[in-house]
Amino acid sequence: MDYTLLENAGIDVQSLINRLMGNEALITRFMQKFIDDDSFEKLSAAICDENYEAALAASHTLKGMCGNLSITKLFDLFAKQVELIRAGKNTEAAGLMPEITQTYKTVTSAISEWLAQ
Repeated sequence: MDYTLLENAGIDVQSLINRLMGNEALITRFMQKFIDDDSFEKLSAAICDENYEAALAASHTLKGMCGNLSITKLFDLFAKQVELIRAGKNTEAAGLMPEITQTYKTVTSAISEWLAQ
C-alpha cells in the first residue's frame, strides 16, 4: 500500500505502521474512523460559542486520536490548544483555530484521497 499521501499530509507513517503492527486493514479502519468523527465540528462550534469546557473536551479527544494515529502536526496543535484552555488562555486557544482548521482540512483530504485508492 502506498502511504505517500499520508506522509505528505504530516502523518508519521512508520510510527503508525509500528503502532498498528503493520495491519493495513486496521490502519484503514482507524483512518476512516478519524474522518467520520465529529469532534472537529464540536470543537469549532464550542470555540464559536466561547464554550471552553466543551472546546477542551473536543480538543483533548482530537489530540488523543491524532496521537494514536501519528498525525503529528495536528497532535502538536491540539496539545498546545488543550494546554492554553487549561491555563485559562482562551483567546490564545481560539486564535489557533485558523491553523488547526487548515491543517485538519489538509490531513482529512489526504486521508480521504488515500482511502479512495
